[in-house]
Amino acid sequence: MSRFLHARWQRLVPYVPGEQPTDKYIKLNTNESPYPPSPRVARLLREEADRLSDTQRLYPDPDAGELRAALKKAYPVKGDFFIGNGSDEVLATLFMAYGQNGRVYYPAISYGFYSVYADVYDCDAVEIPLKDLHVCPEDYQNNDGLIVIANPNAPTGLALTLDEIAAILSANPDHPVVIDEAYVDFGAHSALPLLEKYENLIVVQTFSKSRSLAGLRFGFAAARTEITEDLNRLQFARNPYSVGRLTAKIAIACLEDIAYFADCCAKIQNTRKETKDALTQRGFSCTDSLANFLWARPGDLPAAAYFEKLREKKILVRFFPKDGWNDRLRITIGTPEQMRALLQAIEAIQKEQV
Repeated sequence: MSRFLHARWQRLVPYVPGEQPTDKYIKLNTNESPYPPSPRVARLLREEADRLSDTQRLYPDPDAGELRAALKKAYPVKGDFFIGNGSDEVLATLFMAYGQNGRVYYPAISYGFYSVYADVYDCDAVEIPLKDLHVCPEDYQNNDGLIVIANPNAPTGLALTLDEIAAILSANPDHPVVIDEAYVDFGAHSALPLLEKYENLIVVQTFSKSRSLAGLRFGFAAARTEITEDLNRLQFARNPYSVGRLTAKIAIACLEDIAYFADCCAKIQNTRKETKDALTQRGFSCTDSLANFLWARPGDLPAAAYFEKLREKKILVRFFPKDGWNDRLRITIGTPEQMRALLQAIEAIQKEQV
């Protein structure tokens, strides 16, 4: 780092994203969808190529009126929507709005960006331990600050019920509760209907996983209008054009293709079950994940050894060396063909140990 960087930022430990290799690997390490976006996206790009190339010289609508209208149609909930350049930007804005210089609670094993944002915004972070890898609602009763819970949680894949989320909301009426639903479309229940009753609820979703648009960078928060006004106030003080014209059009096209979206999610859930069963037969133990990944513990070799050996075989999974995380691998659910290749590689590794 340079000598010009402020001392505060010299101590910052940034988020470490999953590897994006340039060589040919089977990528099961970053929870991307194995399926392409809706065919409507390709059609949109073909049909509007000339017009889009001309309109890119213009700034996008800062209010994102068409996109927000499409979100309201797809998710008819009480409140409004705040949009951002991926759910990461949305989460950063939430930490800034409701956590800065205050206390924030989140699970000790969860999305790695939470601790980074807590550091960036000078939060007093309280990392609450899991119990048997589960988020326990009783640990989030009568807290005195922002609460952020990924549901399903990452990297465990385990989810709270709506009744459990409602209990957390009821116990913290004077503090915002953020439910980060990056993986909700793979088998869990969204907290969006709870917006009807709870004014302190903020639901965050992304198009990076179930909508197959990780490269597009689009996410949103759904909340009561007073909260979205807070978030827009900060966004307009920082970057009122965070979602571009093309991003908005593609997001709308994906929202409208309900059948394709449902089909991709169903295929991933089916492959997840098949892969979990096959891993169990090979001595692994897996959580009951409701996400598009498995949190799997090998039974014969350390997780770090499997990570390295799979990488040698051109298969990438995610290994976290942090204490409490380092006995398992997070394995993204790919296509059936990709998962068969993974299982064959695991069998080969196990035979090498005999």
